[in-house]
Amino acid sequence: MRNVTLEDVFTHPVTQRYLKRSGIAHAISVAEYAFMLAKKHDVNPDHATKAALLHDIGHYTWYREGKWDYELYKENDIHAIKGASRAHKLLIRIGEDRQAAKEIAVAILLHTDSYLPKGELQLKPLQQVVNMADEADEEIGGNHHYKVIEDHVALERIRVLDMQIDEYINKNQTKEIV
Repeated sequence: MRNVTLEDVFTHPVTQRYLKRSGIAHAISVAEYAFMLAKKHDVNPDHATKAALLHDIGHYTWYREGKWDYELYKENDIHAIKGASRAHKLLIRIGEDRQAAKEIAVAILLHTDSYLPKGELQLKPLQQVVNMADEADEEIGGNHHYKVIEDHVALERIRVLDMQIDEYINKNQTKEIV
């Protein structure tokens, strides 16, 4: 039994505020990719989907002369640092297991290498899954952040993911997933 569902995370006002900034459709797509990848790589799908859903809640808006400046963003980005902190605080606040909240936050911290030295980190399986899921939904110039989704469709997709996670966990209770 999970302490906190994806729906709990998704509907929280903090999540809604920051996902609207970075793109709800992108966040949900990444969570769906993370679920598929988590099953393939024997990673906890609950942790993977939560990290994937929240992976961009640290985004700042980088505008120049009223227009999104992707190059300015790429040069100055630290959204993963801010996002990990926001996600950890949010997850603890809504009742997530503290160790799970930490693992999810670290996966968010390491979901991108945009601010890290190249090739110097060995990512754990959960971190790799979140990174791969994010890359699977990326579009040139940051356009993945501008995909649109209606609120009721977004919530329905989250609920479907919650059901899939519960089914997977129930089916694999005796199997250890990382």
